[in-house]
Amino acid sequence: MHRFLALLVVPVAAAGVVAAHRAPAATCDPGNAGLTLPKGYCATLFASVTGVRNIAVAANGDVFAGMQRRPGVTALRDRDHDGHADSTVTFGDSFGAGTGIALGSDAIYFSPKDKVVRFAWHPGSLTPADGGSAIVTGLPMGGNHPSKTMALGKDGSLFVDHGSATNSCQGRDRTAHVPGVNPCTERDIRGGIWRYDSRKTGQTPATAEHWGFGMRNAEAIAINPATGELWAAIHGRDQLGDNWGFSDQDNAEKPAEEFGPVPKGADYGWPYCYFDPITHRKVQAPEYGGDGIKPGDCGSKAQPAIGFPGHWAPMMLAFVPNANFGAEYSGGAFLAFHGSWNRAPLPQAGFRVVFIPFKSGKAVGSYTTFAEGAGSQLRISAVAMAPDGSALYIGSDGAGKIWRVVPTNAR
Repeated sequence: MHRFLALLVVPVAAAGVVAAHRAPAATCDPGNAGLTLPKGYCATLFASVTGVRNIAVAANGDVFAGMQRRPGVTALRDRDHDGHADSTVTFGDSFGAGTGIALGSDAIYFSPKDKVVRFAWHPGSLTPADGGSAIVTGLPMGGNHPSKTMALGKDGSLFVDHGSATNSCQGRDRTAHVPGVNPCTERDIRGGIWRYDSRKTGQTPATAEHWGFGMRNAEAIAINPATGELWAAIHGRDQLGDNWGFSDQDNAEKPAEEFGPVPKGADYGWPYCYFDPITHRKVQAPEYGGDGIKPGDCGSKAQPAIGFPGHWAPMMLAFVPNANFGAEYSGGAFLAFHGSWNRAPLPQAGFRVVFIPFKSGKAVGSYTTFAEGAGSQLRISAVAMAPDGSALYIGSDGAGKIWRVVPTNAR
């Protein structure tokens, strides 16, 4: 049953017909509603929504959000095209709270911690056409990373991140000088990406394809529309200082948050290896005999296109489909970072959205900061592009807000 939270939704003109997405004029809220942006871009506070995690944007500008603690999907519409949502609806409450959201041509996908739910959907509608059904069940729960995120491929592939239950597969999790389990059997069901079929029912992890390996928590995953290739940004392990005596500097900066492509069978090496962003190579983890220098066999593992600073916590990835947001951003990707907790006693860092340029379908290896909190450390949890490339949506679970960012004529 749908629960209406605010104003009633205006019906679309006809069933199954997608309403035209009329972009609002490039006007800003005062102070860009709390964001710091590059010159030539402005923001409106699209909505205030407690605990927003992943978001997806429909062709008509509707925004669908998974909430960290609120059950079901929250759907938002800007009826008068002023950059501010004025209708809010929730659905799927009986499935519980969840993080992942994906929009297909005829379905909305939602991922609570232990399942993937498919809702039949007519594009242009703010609510689904049915009550939803679980197409994947039995997803692993508990431990450090129970939330699930998704990426939907054009061929019907549905990629789901199974984040690890532990920090580094120790016999006693997050305990000083306890060696890692070898082999790490957790990798059989966690710490990787599984491929499901978005059109089938009755799926479980045992019937799915184990697509990518050795990724502690690949929470930010997306398909590059230019190539159809899956990319991921991965949360690296914690507590090199607390548990293994690394210096404060090394504990703060290492390991990198890895960003790279995930072709079938890719193994990024967790928990045996991690990427050192200072020396730009993978080294053996101390749980498996490493000392911060020895490479072991880690050179044979998948290498990232970019090694971001340690503990920034990548949350969501969005590719830019065309030049509508600005020619300099065309074909690249925006990546949301939640910010760190494990860099102390050094200052915490992250708390931003970065832009990653691509050339010929590959990351060039650099990045720039696109958005931060104006005078505050925003816990950015989501980033999504409008399908026509006209706007970027940014969500913060810490602030309980979603912003809409558009280019102005002053670029």
